[in-house]
Amino acid sequence: MLSVRAQITHPLSLSISFQDCAWALLVLALGGATLSLLRAPRGLAEATGTPAFGSASETRAALEADKRVSAPSVAAGPLSARPLPVNRSGAAAPAAIGDSWLMYVGTYTGEKSKGIYAYRLDAGTGMLTSLGLAAETVNPTFLAIHPNGRFLYAANEIDAYQGQRSGALSAFALEAKTGKLTLLNQQPSGGPGPCHLTVDRTGKYVLAANYGGGSITVLPIQEGGQLGAATAFVQHQGSSVNAQRQAGPHAHGIYLDPSNRYAFVCDLGLDKILCYRFDANRGALTPNEPPFTATQPGAGPRHFTFHPNGHFAYAINELNNTINAYVFDDKQIELKAVQTVRTLPDDFQGNSTTAEIAVHPSGKFLYGSNRGHDSLSAYLIDSQNGMLKLVGIQSTQGKAPRSFAIDPAGRFLVVANQSTHDLRVFRIDLQTGRLTPTGQVVEVGAPVCIQFLP
Repeated sequence: MLSVRAQITHPLSLSISFQDCAWALLVLALGGATLSLLRAPRGLAEATGTPAFGSASETRAALEADKRVSAPSVAAGPLSARPLPVNRSGAAAPAAIGDSWLMYVGTYTGEKSKGIYAYRLDAGTGMLTSLGLAAETVNPTFLAIHPNGRFLYAANEIDAYQGQRSGALSAFALEAKTGKLTLLNQQPSGGPGPCHLTVDRTGKYVLAANYGGGSITVLPIQEGGQLGAATAFVQHQGSSVNAQRQAGPHAHGIYLDPSNRYAFVCDLGLDKILCYRFDANRGALTPNEPPFTATQPGAGPRHFTFHPNGHFAYAINELNNTINAYVFDDKQIELKAVQTVRTLPDDFQGNSTTAEIAVHPSGKFLYGSNRGHDSLSAYLIDSQNGMLKLVGIQSTQGKAPRSFAIDPAGRFLVVANQSTHDLRVFRIDLQTGRLTPTGQVVEVGAPVCIQFLP
């Protein structure tokens, strides 16, 4: 965002030309249009002894905007969800006030949820509006959107599908104006409990991880968006030190590097981040050399993300509540560990496990969620070496933050509190990375994944 500031040091000595008047009017017009963004409140202190996120007076102002929206309700009117221009650094440029982002939420289905829900997030205020149930489908616990924005894919986290010991992967046509999803087809995931999937950068394949089966698979995307039969399947083998959680493999997330040539898989049960060569012409996977990066014994790597520069990478470890920072050697195709940080306050003694991790679009900040402590940890990223410095830990104001997502412009973070059945919106301070509750609360049953349409 272009920030324009005017300062008068001595008003009595001020002389104004016609050009000065025109410029002043332009500055006032820009300032008025961006006032709500420039005066964003800065936070709610987390009572843990860790760095605070801002003043109580600013928080009260943010909380005055609190509006609760019920998931089944449907907003009237068309939805505006268009991509933003990209600046020279590669980060999305800020949206103008009045724009909105289309957002999907995956859930565990049951009494309070029937599938995937759609919302729009106002890009200027952070207000969420429900568009209702976008598609009825069983346990769509992770979602991925096709690069062309026309299709959405869901991992149906079930253990049996069409008589097989397998979960399912669902393909949907996406209608951006209304948020509605239309089922195209389903395919078996190849193993029970699929919990994560991604679409490759060519838009030709879906790659998925089966937590219950400890396996990964690749399915082709057909011209109409439907999923074809699997072109690759890999069964992991082994165990690690935690007898309760690591008696066997548990593939928890699958991610592609910026070149689209290598797939990295977090296996919580093996304490490994495995690496595969990905052939985007054939949809094939072959083990890389080296084939994996080991984490600390008992760490339980869950999710993974690359920095926008492609040189840094981060893994969040579910079982020991840590984040590993890596430098990615794209010549040797190797993750080189440079740091491990704890996600919880030093004095916290309760039970907690991590869940989601994400880098801010600017590349300046990293966030991770803690279930049990029920918080979001924010870090500043050193642009020289990728190392992390804790900025603060913010309460999610709900229980079990299974997932969160940052809007494409980087202004707001939306968190999914699974156990309290709600979404909460936080404003991001673009200078510090600190989080401020906006007061926006949306009720939805067991939310566990959030995806924005870019």
